[in-house]
Amino acid sequence: MHLSESSAATPGGGLYGTRVPSPRQQQVIELVAQGLKNSEVAAAIGTTEHVVKNHLRIIYDKLGFWNRVELALWYEARRHEGVMLRQQSYEDGRALLMTSKEF
Repeated sequence: MHLSESSAATPGGGLYGTRVPSPRQQQVIELVAQGLKNSEVAAAIGTTEHVVKNHLRIIYDKLGFWNRVELALWYEARRHEGVMLRQQSYEDGRALLMTSKEF
């Protein structure tokens, strides 16, 4: 049986690693990426450490990770990509403005 035919697919039809975290999960990811412990994340979002562990388990399943190091590296890469994309959009817009002033 090929992986694409396996029952390891998510309910949404894709394989693990293709789903998007919820806003609450995004908050947990950000705090974990900052280096906070589970108990510190729990205090920051007003819940228990057990709930944070459940969030992390679901996040790992959604994104296809095994641990918080992979999660933090993924978060930092996405954050950096966002900065680079915003900078590129700014530069593209500026170049377009400069070009339009020439005419």
